[in-house]
Amino acid sequence: MSIATKIQPLADRVVIKRLDAEEKTKSGIIIPDNAKEKPQQGEVVAVGPGRWDEDGEKRMALEVKVGDKVLFGKWSATEVKIDGEELLVMKEDDVIAIVK
Repeated sequence: MSIATKIQPLADRVVIKRLDAEEKTKSGIIIPDNAKEKPQQGEVVAVGPGRWDEDGEKRMALEVKVGDKVLFGKWSATEVKIDGEELLVMKEDDVIAIVK
């Protein structure tokens, strides 16, 4: 069973799996695990149905979709662990960009 079937975010929230950090610098120096900074890039694994419009009559679709690679703010997410896998839950507004 995939993560996307185990968690369903509400409203305009998205679940993101953080991408692995670089292990070497551009000059070839190997970075030890304790010195690595957590990357601010990840892949969307689940999305909510969208928030309600101001009248509460219809949902506003999210711009991101499952599979998108995205950039997000450093302190914008809540970290959760599901089946030993670390995931991030955040509002779609905290996603900065989709990486093409």
